[in-house]
Amino acid sequence: MNKLFSLGLLSMLLSNQAFAELSFSDEDIYDAYVYQLGRALVVRQEIIDLKEQGVEYNQIKYNPLGSANFVNPNLDVAYLEAWVAVDDKTATVLEVPQIKGRYYTAQFIDEWGEVIVNINERNFPHKPFGKFALVSPNSTLMLPADVTPIVLHSKKAKMLARVELQRDWQGAEILQHQFTMYTIGNPLIENPIPLPLFNNRELIGIELFDTAEKVLKTAIDISPVAAKMQAKVLAIAAEVSTDNIARAQLSEKITANIAPRFVKESILKAGESRNNWLGTMVIGNYGKDYFIRTTANLIGIWANSNTEVVYFVNARDSQGQYYNGSNSYVLDFPRDSLPQSVVDGYWSVILVDIPNYRVTPNELNRYNFNSYSALKFEEDGSLRIYLSAEQPDSVPKSNWLPAPAGKMFSLTLRSYIPKKMLRQGKWFPPAVKKIN
Repeated sequence: MNKLFSLGLLSMLLSNQAFAELSFSDEDIYDAYVYQLGRALVVRQEIIDLKEQGVEYNQIKYNPLGSANFVNPNLDVAYLEAWVAVDDKTATVLEVPQIKGRYYTAQFIDEWGEVIVNINERNFPHKPFGKFALVSPNSTLMLPADVTPIVLHSKKAKMLARVELQRDWQGAEILQHQFTMYTIGNPLIENPIPLPLFNNRELIGIELFDTAEKVLKTAIDISPVAAKMQAKVLAIAAEVSTDNIARAQLSEKITANIAPRFVKESILKAGESRNNWLGTMVIGNYGKDYFIRTTANLIGIWANSNTEVVYFVNARDSQGQYYNGSNSYVLDFPRDSLPQSVVDGYWSVILVDIPNYRVTPNELNRYNFNSYSALKFEEDGSLRIYLSAEQPDSVPKSNWLPAPAGKMFSLTLRSYIPKKMLRQGKWFPPAVKKIN
């Protein structure tokens, strides 16, 4: 028998054996992968953040105003962020300044992407500013009387605080730097579990299951399905850790099918869909829906709860075709359905590339519009926003949002302090129409 033929036959037999031995269906593997990926995306971000020069735990990073050098940037606010790390005998104290007349919040998110709390006048009407101590779930620390405790879900959390710019950027920047942070005691801090760095186009592979046991031990998941899903993840991890054939097959499944399927479905199925917009009515606190949680961690990590903001994401036009910067499009809000009519705060729309969800450079340095943009309204009171690589003829420059030439892109519309009708899914942005 030909040697090459013999090796090919042996390979085929081993492959068939692997299919027989791997005791999990493709759907089981997909579910386990998506669940665990949600945690891995947070770990990835922790690793990336802490590699930045000058960034340390329990230390605020004051982002420059107008900075767009991060995933799904928010260009409507003065932004500050920090990684909080405590143990049972220590605390991290955040001091929030008094802010009146503009939107602000200090959002804390756990290590799975679940919102723990937003510190602002809506959630803390009797103490909207002052000192707040972040403590571990089993904290034994006695706090000073003037410090309000905030119990974390684990020993780490991410803080993202925002102060609305409005048209007074200088005032927002002053308030931004009045947020301060310090620790009570010296916490013992565990480094994040090392993961191979991966990008949004080529997601992590079999390594997700190699590190599963260690990663799961680092943070409590409050999801009601956490125990069931973690058991599935660990069972798959255990099976492929002792069987090289099963491991090879699982690796192939993830690379060829599982990961690409999630990248596609994260755009199409991550919320209620209307007019080809995905509305994130379940966001920030996900309950059983770990799929949307993982999607949020992929597309716009650190999503907030829907009492603070509702996000609408769209990558397709009215005909269901993916946006391409070679074309021109219009987002046409009727007079009786303007975005400012469904918020008590403000709205904004930003254009980012796919799959990295970052802004693309353009000659105007323009990446978004919001409630304070100098937009020109139509005579009938409607609002038209144009999306294209080049400014279309007869379109006011004030209403043109540059798109990347020849490349795919996505839109995110943020609605801050959404009204009840918006949170209930009774309002969606109109479909975006191709116009050339």
